[in-house]
Amino acid sequence: MRHDPAYRKITADEFLEMDFGTDRRFELEDGVIVMMAGGTEPHAWVQGNVFAWLRQRLRGTGCRPYGPDMAVRVSETDVRYPDVSIYCDQPPRDDLADAKTLTNPTVIIEVLSPSTATLDQGTKLEEYKRLPSVRTIAFVDPVNDMCRTVERMNKGWLDQMFSGERGIAIPSLDLVIPHPDIFARD
Repeated sequence: MRHDPAYRKITADEFLEMDFGTDRRFELEDGVIVMMAGGTEPHAWVQGNVFAWLRQRLRGTGCRPYGPDMAVRVSETDVRYPDVSIYCDQPPRDDLADAKTLTNPTVIIEVLSPSTATLDQGTKLEEYKRLPSVRTIAFVDPVNDMCRTVERMNKGWLDQMFSGERGIAIPSLDLVIPHPDIFARD
């Protein structure tokens, strides 16, 4: 992060109005624009598997999955682009034509990379937990073919650390994304 006193931190609204005009991706972290690392083929493949599975299963339910182009405003100075997010009870899609963020995500899924795993499971996890609408936060490790699910409970959070064949349980939507479907290689 830049700690230059001449650099003014910006708001999430200011960030979302910017047109970066490149194929590079950025997030807003504590009012500072940071470039996101490019993904690897395993990262992109697993993200696609999860998104495709959810899109089929959620059709007609009132919940919609979005990929990493839909922003999540986590505070007035932080904007994130999770690999997959699920929103329920949103306005009709035609009303969202110009939306750069949606409100009240129910589920957030991050696919881990060696370079981002600490940030994703540390800072971002804590940011996502502060969003009142979020019921499930999941992390997928494509290197080790494992998943971690963090579920909001009545009194805190249940952290189901990485396991072998469990997949991603999303109790609030009565779904479990099967392990073989997440890590399918074909």
